[in-house]
Amino acid sequence: MSSPNGLICFTNCLLPTEDGSLVEKDLWIDERRGVVLDAQKTFFKRRQRPDRVIDLGGNILSPGYLDIQINGAYGFDFSVYEGDPEAYRNGIKHVAEKIVETGVTSLIPTIITQEKSLYPTLLNLLRPYSSPTSATMLGWHAEGPFIQMAKRGAHAPQFLLPATNGFVSFEEVYGPENLAVQEDWLMACEPQSDHVGIRIITAAPEIVGVSAAMEEATKRGVVFSIGHSIASTDIATAAAIGGARLITHLFNAMPQLHHRDPSIIGLLGASPHLSALLTPTSAPTSPVGTTFPSFGNSHKRVDSGSSLAKRIMAAHGDGGAKATSEAFDDLVTPPMTPVLAPIDTDLGLKKGEVAKMSFERPFYEMIVDGIHSHPNSVRLAYSAYPEGCILITDAMKILDPNLKDGIHEWRDGKRFVKEGDKLYLEGTDTLAGSVVTLEKCVRNFSRFTGCSLGEAIKCATYNPAKCLGIENKKGTLRPGADADLIVLDRKGYVQSTWVKGREVYMRKPSQ
Repeated sequence: MSSPNGLICFTNCLLPTEDGSLVEKDLWIDERRGVVLDAQKTFFKRRQRPDRVIDLGGNILSPGYLDIQINGAYGFDFSVYEGDPEAYRNGIKHVAEKIVETGVTSLIPTIITQEKSLYPTLLNLLRPYSSPTSATMLGWHAEGPFIQMAKRGAHAPQFLLPATNGFVSFEEVYGPENLAVQEDWLMACEPQSDHVGIRIITAAPEIVGVSAAMEEATKRGVVFSIGHSIASTDIATAAAIGGARLITHLFNAMPQLHHRDPSIIGLLGASPHLSALLTPTSAPTSPVGTTFPSFGNSHKRVDSGSSLAKRIMAAHGDGGAKATSEAFDDLVTPPMTPVLAPIDTDLGLKKGEVAKMSFERPFYEMIVDGIHSHPNSVRLAYSAYPEGCILITDAMKILDPNLKDGIHEWRDGKRFVKEGDKLYLEGTDTLAGSVVTLEKCVRNFSRFTGCSLGEAIKCATYNPAKCLGIENKKGTLRPGADADLIVLDRKGYVQSTWVKGREVYMRKPSQ
């Protein structure tokens, strides 16, 4: 049912604010333009009240959720292309239309490391997409191939690359047309848009050439995210000073917290008001060792008899143990992987010199399924830096809240075993990714941290939008923002979803 004058008033509801609180207040929208309205200005300007009033019975009316890292859902994998562009487009549309039932109204499809020739095709197909009945595809998140071999997770080792020529290497892989400067990339969310879809690139800052490429990429509006990396504290700090705005799935695929070198995780505790003391890492000396290749360094020398050496070398060979989720790769490297040689930081600073600048702590993603990170770790991170927390699913194609437990097909002849939110490779006890919905992540997050539901909602709406620089249009209830809305009960379960002012999903009474 539509409103004769196009105005809808939601009443008897709680609205999440940008500080994480919930306030009792009405919300007006214009369903014809699909935007949130300033009720007072609209009344005095149009001399009209909404013809349609919806009583939400005390439920929460929230901005729609944004998932900025998702590998697939509902049987479709964004990283798998079988040569049929129409079939791929249909898969994208299917995901966009179905995922609204989980409260997601905007998402950034993520592709993991691919064979170089596939990138132009995939990234062109993943340009922004929206329809009147679906969530909005905001573009693409390229996770790889400029990542650390030792923390590669499910990324194919033969396709990992250094950025030898800096930003030119990025253009050679992703395609110059996919890295063009965008004046206002929110226009790319409109149907039939010809805008490019670059949003986020995950790379390891210690990899050759990445730091140089990062500077140019950020100038073009790319969100540079630190991930699949063994960066030490000084390297991670240099990346943040250089413009890195995000950390990919915190705790996973990175060194674990150590009190003398907290590495990437330590950025959550960095003071944004103090200059960073950067002390480049020096290589240890060892008279006896084994040299092996790594894209992060020209040479690394470790004792060939040590378990560390065996495990790292195993990671480079086909016979080594391999994790199957990009966020689970500590099977092949110890929790605190040392930096064994000088890293290509190119900081422009002498040893001990203080950088004469402050920096903002980057946002950080977390998969809050209770599996990828312990609830205590989730609470610890949020306590350290609540303003930077972004909830993601990092979900695999098997994501489907209606899918029953059991054995399901994956790819390359392999199969999943699904047990609730746990996903294993058949015949192993190896975790194989996430199947949690963002709706459930929000509920889990509130329970794990003790924060309010409003504060948890903020981590799936306003925070990711702010990270992307689109908080005027997405993830907010500001006047002029897109009327992408979800109705939640007081426990955080989605009751209905609205996209651009139109209801596209309603929970069945039996659900």
